[in-house]
Amino acid sequence: MDLHVHTCLSPCADNSMTPPAIAARAAAAGLAAIAVCDHNTGGNVPAVQTAGRRHGVEVLAGMEVTSAEEVHLLALFADACALGSFESEVAGHMTGTNDPRYFGDQILADENGEPTGLEERLLLGACDLSVGDLVERIHGLGGLVVASHVDKEAFSLIGQLGFVPPELALDAIELSPHSPSDMEFRRYGLPILRSSDAHFLEDIGGSHSCLRAERATFVELAGALRGTGGGALVDC
Repeated sequence: MDLHVHTCLSPCADNSMTPPAIAARAAAAGLAAIAVCDHNTGGNVPAVQTAGRRHGVEVLAGMEVTSAEEVHLLALFADACALGSFESEVAGHMTGTNDPRYFGDQILADENGEPTGLEERLLLGACDLSVGDLVERIHGLGGLVVASHVDKEAFSLIGQLGFVPPELALDAIELSPHSPSDMEFRRYGLPILRSSDAHFLEDIGGSHSCLRAERATFVELAGALRGTGGGALVDC
């Protein structure tokens, strides 16, 4: 499973990252599941979920939210409804209007890849909620919290704060495709995921995690990360 995939709604992602193209690429890469995690929005999640069903790929509802400290967190939810509630909360704590000339297009698309509109909010900005506030709100909606690409200097928990706060109730940490080893991150005692952080179609599945479970669903993933189910993360 690749739990960090952007769509054409993220201004930093290629416009070819449409719902059907993502689903087709994920299936071709042999992925059982992906999570759509656009910046500070879940607007394209339902369309990718529909496209994913056509290709036999489970699509988890997610978002890459940016905290007041400019830390990126992956918020994963059981369904698009819970994600929508979280998006509404985050939107109330953000300001700014996108300028596509500088930041790129923010394209809303349907399951067939047809544009349905442009998101006008500045999605690359940060909200005014702290990391701790966001973790609490995500868990309050039944979601999972993963610290994004902690091996990177920019926009990561370790890069921005210098450490992983022990009191922060993270469900996992994520390593980018560029991290050669997870050895130095094991000391935090958290499950370690690898994801592609795909902004281009060819990147999908390039880095991924393996889950031993009956099905690659949110429930199975949550059980594996929290040690409450029969599933487990395994070496790929």
